[in-house]
Amino acid sequence: MKLYPIETGNLKLDGGAMFGVVPKVLWQKVYPCDENNLCNWAMRCLLVDNGDRKILIDNGIGSKQDEKWLSHYYLNGEATLEDSMAKVGFSADDITDVIITHMHFDHCGGSVKWNADKTGYELAFPKATYWTSKQQFEWATNPNRREKASYLKENIQPINESGHLHLIDEEGEYIPGITFKLYNGHTEGQVIPHIDVDGKTVVFMADLMPAAAHIPMPWIMAYDTRPLETLKDKERFYNEALKNNYILFFEHDLYNEACTLVDTPKGVRVDKSGRLADFL
Repeated sequence: MKLYPIETGNLKLDGGAMFGVVPKVLWQKVYPCDENNLCNWAMRCLLVDNGDRKILIDNGIGSKQDEKWLSHYYLNGEATLEDSMAKVGFSADDITDVIITHMHFDHCGGSVKWNADKTGYELAFPKATYWTSKQQFEWATNPNRREKASYLKENIQPINESGHLHLIDEEGEYIPGITFKLYNGHTEGQVIPHIDVDGKTVVFMADLMPAAAHIPMPWIMAYDTRPLETLKDKERFYNEALKNNYILFFEHDLYNEACTLVDTPKGVRVDKSGRLADFL
């Protein structure tokens, strides 16, 4: 099992939205912002090669949206999905499976691209099976008013119409070496992949915990639809993570690619942090 972090560029989001009820005087000590209160966040994906299959977990914001729409998110950084995959020796045609943790635009926008003459859309990974949860798909295609802006039809319907979409509704090992677990606090049916690597477990955190700064229990995003459910999600996850020495891989943390956890008198905190390769 080989794992390759895949950078797709960065975006900026309001610090208050990203840290919810935590006061700025606290969160800015661990995650910086600019004069407009915007924090810079990675859109880091993960490519897993298990020998037989090439699995991409999430795929960034994509390039279908117009400049006006993209300007709201202040995209920055030189990395792209295609270039990052090429640097580790893979192309879109190599990907056999795409796991979409949830269908917010910054996680699944790269799933679909314009066709050659921009008259319609096509799958960015034409040979792949696309995986997400039934709960998330139903949530995304019938969105509530609070989340509606995060679900773009052009990111979702072409996958469904292609016949390549495979929906799961229970936790399980659907790809050898990768267990799909489901969490509901951020959005309904978020898929959190647990990857078995030589006896160690790497967990792709997605928006269960976007960054190491979100590890303290009450540090929860304002974007979460059910923050009290997120608290339960985090407690359940921590019980497993501490017991099994999980390695957390962060999708959005610009400064920490991965970390391990330790239980302290003040609660769960970062033990060691660094690049994913440092833990494997």
